[in-house]
Amino acid sequence: MKSYQKLTTAVPQPLGGRVEEEGSNSTPVGRGKFAPWWVGSGLLVAAVLLSAVTVWVLRQVSRGWPGPTPPPKCLLVPESHRFDCYPERNVVVTQELCESRGCCFIETPPLAGGKRGVPWCFYPTDFPSYTLESLNQTTLGMVGLLVRRQKAYYPRDIEMLRLDVEFETNTRLHIKITDAANPRYEVPLQVPRATKRAENPIYSLDFARDPFGVLLRRRATGTVLLNTTVAPLIFADQFLQISTLLPSKFLYGLGEHRSTLLHSLDWTTLTLWARDVAPTESLNLYGAHPFYLLMEEGGDAHGVFLLNSNAMEVALQPAPGLTWRTIGGVLDFYVFLGPDPNMVIQQYQQVIGFPAMPPLWALGFHLCRWGYGSSNETWQTVRAMRNYQIPQDAQWNDIDYMDGYRDFTFDPQKFASLPSLVEDLHKHGQRYVMILDPGISSTNPHGSYWPFDEALRRGLFLNTTQGQPLIGQVWPGFTAFADFSNPDTHQWWLENLQRFYAHVPFDGLWIDMNEPSNFMDGSQDGCPPGELDSPPYTPAVLGDSLSAKTVCASAKQKASVHYNLHNLYGLMEAKATASALIQLRGKRPFIISRSTFPSQGQYSGHWLGDNRSQWRDMYYSIPGLLSFSLFGIPLVGADICGFSGSTSEELCTRWMQLGAFYPFARNHNTQNEKAQDPTVFSPAARTAMKNVLLTRYFLLPFLYTLFHRAHVQGDTVARPLFFEFPWDVATLGLDRQFLWGRSLLVTPVLEPGVDSVTGYVPRGVWYDFYTGSSVNSSGEMLKMSAPLEHLNLHVREGSILPTQNPGTTTEATRRNPLRLIVALSQTGTAWGDLFWDDGESLDTFERGSYSYLIFNVTQNIFTSTVLHASTEATEVTTDTVTVFGVREPPSKVLLNGQEKPFSYLHQVLTVSNLGISLSQGFSLQWL
Repeated sequence: MKSYQKLTTAVPQPLGGRVEEEGSNSTPVGRGKFAPWWVGSGLLVAAVLLSAVTVWVLRQVSRGWPGPTPPPKCLLVPESHRFDCYPERNVVVTQELCESRGCCFIETPPLAGGKRGVPWCFYPTDFPSYTLESLNQTTLGMVGLLVRRQKAYYPRDIEMLRLDVEFETNTRLHIKITDAANPRYEVPLQVPRATKRAENPIYSLDFARDPFGVLLRRRATGTVLLNTTVAPLIFADQFLQISTLLPSKFLYGLGEHRSTLLHSLDWTTLTLWARDVAPTESLNLYGAHPFYLLMEEGGDAHGVFLLNSNAMEVALQPAPGLTWRTIGGVLDFYVFLGPDPNMVIQQYQQVIGFPAMPPLWALGFHLCRWGYGSSNETWQTVRAMRNYQIPQDAQWNDIDYMDGYRDFTFDPQKFASLPSLVEDLHKHGQRYVMILDPGISSTNPHGSYWPFDEALRRGLFLNTTQGQPLIGQVWPGFTAFADFSNPDTHQWWLENLQRFYAHVPFDGLWIDMNEPSNFMDGSQDGCPPGELDSPPYTPAVLGDSLSAKTVCASAKQKASVHYNLHNLYGLMEAKATASALIQLRGKRPFIISRSTFPSQGQYSGHWLGDNRSQWRDMYYSIPGLLSFSLFGIPLVGADICGFSGSTSEELCTRWMQLGAFYPFARNHNTQNEKAQDPTVFSPAARTAMKNVLLTRYFLLPFLYTLFHRAHVQGDTVARPLFFEFPWDVATLGLDRQFLWGRSLLVTPVLEPGVDSVTGYVPRGVWYDFYTGSSVNSSGEMLKMSAPLEHLNLHVREGSILPTQNPGTTTEATRRNPLRLIVALSQTGTAWGDLFWDDGESLDTFERGSYSYLIFNVTQNIFTSTVLHASTEATEVTTDTVTVFGVREPPSKVLLNGQEKPFSYLHQVLTVSNLGISLSQGFSLQWL
């Protein structure tokens, strides 16, 4: 029996007050009237702010203002509502510079640590913006014309804009703003096209005419979700900016960054520009995901997606408010109304595409390191894992398998036995995955390296402005970069993989360095002068240059210039790789990519990059994987035990426990550090690692079913607690725990030298996964026992988990009998499901080659109902049903009306030796 200690907890205060709508001044557009700029800002709130500011101003005047007194229109803007008019970095913003832009200048003290705080230069309320000159109804929504009569301060601002509004569904709104006269680059992403206007949208949309602004409300509550009247719209050729107030401070998403799950709105800027850098707070990392989820008062949620692939930053401020700044493309927004967070993410994926169904083996345990040094040493690690009977599905190699770090080669001396190793893995039901980089070695004698020669002949590389292949430097030395925006490159990529596969029949691919990464800035010749490589405004990217440790933004690609396509490079490589693997193997592709963009879940998973063997890195992996759940990439994990630096036995044990519950579980290590696979540790640590991996394999049917639900309807796999308890404000900032689906709560230990862990247990009954003992929580922090060998797992009441006796591979596990774990609710009910197929064939759901079962409990009767059956289901049996929370000892148990032996202890009922084919429904009753 586990012991729990209740702790007092400071529960966050409820969300901020709802913005009230001023009905008399807010007639929906289309009736000929327009909302003034302040509608939705809250008259009462505004009055309080203005009076507070007035008092403060009078005090400053009485004390003597430092310097010239700012104009009254500037003094009346509260600090939290000051939207930055001079966001340039590395510039000391003076009053002269600021006022040259027509903006207000008031100095304020910087934040601690030198972080930028309240902007000194900000927009007055009368700053010139666009005017909505006309608005007409269309079949799907509205089309309008926006006109700017006074130029803004960035070059080539566009005087006339086209506004397109489409009421695509009752929960999805599409707003697009672009040049009314000239075409502009738009992201080449396939999105659904509405065919009719939504009939009963749960949102209402108003506009302010002059200055132009958008006001979006949720009909049911009146909550204002968007209010862009708070700062001017700027739309220049290379600077696009739009700001909005937010209805609360609970904002998530906007990746890829290392941060807490819940973003700070305390003057935080998040930059989106794919970059090769070890995960570090405040830096732009490998991927770009311009999507946020926001929790509103009362548990409603909405999401906003800006479909734009240019360099971008999102500035957050405590108003609460948000500013989008991008340096190209168009403003193409999708708003998802939920109303709960799960539905928001489903609606987002209806636009970007649902994730692919991974092969079952992808959900096993993966092992890798950079620095095995040889195929024989790699093989020795595999054998050691087998010797200790530690589960392992896939063995990987990093770049040291290559000959001179060249793609599509392997070292003929050190990795001579690689084909034999792969053959041995396959004989044992295991798989092989190797790394590939997009940089192709360019210095080999002509005729000696087919990948480069052939791509050069076909014209498949990124080119300079002079039309020659851009040469950078990566692992093999000087390299050219494949242009995956060119369909012909996909064929070349396939041919290279076919040639290598003939020698080494790999099972999956790891695509790295695809930001793309470059050890030089730009190229061996630098970058040419011009506004692509040196734009009028550069977002807050690491290195202060778009070409920092990547290629020149002016590089030419088939689809556009790299300036527009940079953030899409990893996505385009993943698409090419997925297509090649399907053609090569005829099975579901398995790909893990470092750089990502919206829609990438259709083609690959992601790992969180080159982390460190530190406790804080282990913690940051949780908000990392939860953020990628929001981004529609559920197959995600971090390098277990850390990539760089040396781990400790305690850290690695705890990290293996956490990592066993990453959707993608891989232990990976760098060269010149001690090994960190489970076999190298003490018997106690090794056993703890083995046991937690066996627990993962035990839960594979449940995990696989979660991925099926992600694939067909966009459910999350690893899930923040607030997704299931959105009305519980105590869950909104939690990122040291997470759920698998709706049912399994994972509470890892994230600090050294402890034998207990404190975690939040939401309201309701939760059962200890291992024992079935229960805790009835009122929604509170609980202290749980956590010796080094133990990971706390709890099953939510009302759930049914399909599990399976674990083997050391997924192939062995899937032949074993099933065990169904039932966690009764307080009313004696429970529900669960199971998706089952052959684990690797393409499109099994779409082709009907699967089994799907529903499990249900009501009034002491468990029923298994087969809704769809396939031949694979006849090969597996259900052996055991375990029921948690049976309050009274049963007198007998009936299986399909026939009495069966059972055991009962501590409110746990177990019925074994059922021997029922998975393809057959059954009922189990206890009396």
